[in-house]
Amino acid sequence: MVMTAEICWEEAKPSIPAAASAAAAKALARRRRRLDMAVAAGFRLAGALERPSPEAADDGAFRAGKRPRLARATSGPCRRCRPRPRAGSASRWWPRYGVTSVCGRRREMEDAVSIRPDFLPASTSGSGKHHFFGVFDGHGCSHVARMCQDRMHELVLDAYKKAASGKDAPPAPAWEEVMDKGFARMDGEAVSWAKSRSGDDPACRCELQTPARSDHVGSTAVVAVVGPNCVVVANSGDSRAVLCRGGIPVPLSVDHKPDRPDELERIQAAGGRVIFWDSARVLGVLAMSRAIGDGYLKPYVTAEPEVTVTERTDDDECLILASDGLWDVVTNDMACEVVRACFRRNGPPSTGCSRPNGVLPLPAGGPGDDDTAAVVKGVDKAESDRACADAALLLAKLALARRSSDNVSVVVVDLRRVP
Repeated sequence: MVMTAEICWEEAKPSIPAAASAAAAKALARRRRRLDMAVAAGFRLAGALERPSPEAADDGAFRAGKRPRLARATSGPCRRCRPRPRAGSASRWWPRYGVTSVCGRRREMEDAVSIRPDFLPASTSGSGKHHFFGVFDGHGCSHVARMCQDRMHELVLDAYKKAASGKDAPPAPAWEEVMDKGFARMDGEAVSWAKSRSGDDPACRCELQTPARSDHVGSTAVVAVVGPNCVVVANSGDSRAVLCRGGIPVPLSVDHKPDRPDELERIQAAGGRVIFWDSARVLGVLAMSRAIGDGYLKPYVTAEPEVTVTERTDDDECLILASDGLWDVVTNDMACEVVRACFRRNGPPSTGCSRPNGVLPLPAGGPGDDDTAAVVKGVDKAESDRACADAALLLAKLALARRSSDNVSVVVVDLRRVP
């Protein structure tokens, strides 16, 4: 229980006396239900969470009395409260997913998440619906990550339509070309925005510095397009996508670090240098070799993504997208084990009659007004899948318990076939 008290910063409270009021007892019961997942699934993994050593507690990374800000990752409503499928609306059910964003021990939240179910309709792709998931880890400020959050899916979709509308266009455009063009346009927009700023009307904190450093801002981008037959991943930076297949983690992206042999060769060929300052950094500044934005480091830092196209199989269990705040302290194997434990606890995916295969469109009033509405865009987190939401939340708590010092954003997508 020491571990429970350590990572469940906001939920764990003293027990309510027996003479407490009925309202207080109900509130305690609700809190205990929220802790049930962490206790039953997460801590069942022996050795997954260790108590920090006295040296780590004294190194100044964690200040007594300062609690990490944990974003609420609410799961979907209970089955009795879920809207029942209407006749003829089966095509509106979207994939099962869960998302959590944690500010953690950073002063500012610079991560952004974009989830766009059915962003490529079956009528456009010709091979079924495709769904867009993106995690963007900003550095220097948050405005480039927010721009990617708002625009990346639109630019990728536009590139796909243009590739499919040509006179000699193939039936299925090459995803490598589509992603290259989408990322290049997103990078161009970010760099152009920074150059166009006059400083007279500051839009964010990076423009309040003297001199203004709008062009010193960038963001990693890991994007996944999940279709009925394949998973397309495009990555630029050190965020990561991992597929869990039959209990085995399959990395779908490789981190772009400046000391990666091929990246080091590319940077040096462009006239740049990699300097070790705590870690390998481009010109001694940036700890990643590819990113959106960062106009002042071009051409050494490029936005060109590495793209993988992976055929789906019946052994596929989940897809995990996360910023480096998770991957710095949690291995691919451990992340897959946490998600699989949550899946086992919640049981196999049900058919659409008893449990919708995904989420409903946004309600008329828009997404819920919670403290992470600006961090996650495209869907209402209250409509996320229970097992995936539990897994994403538990992974974020695991990263905090292992002393992650960065923002942590996690997206879990359930790829299991419905019986």
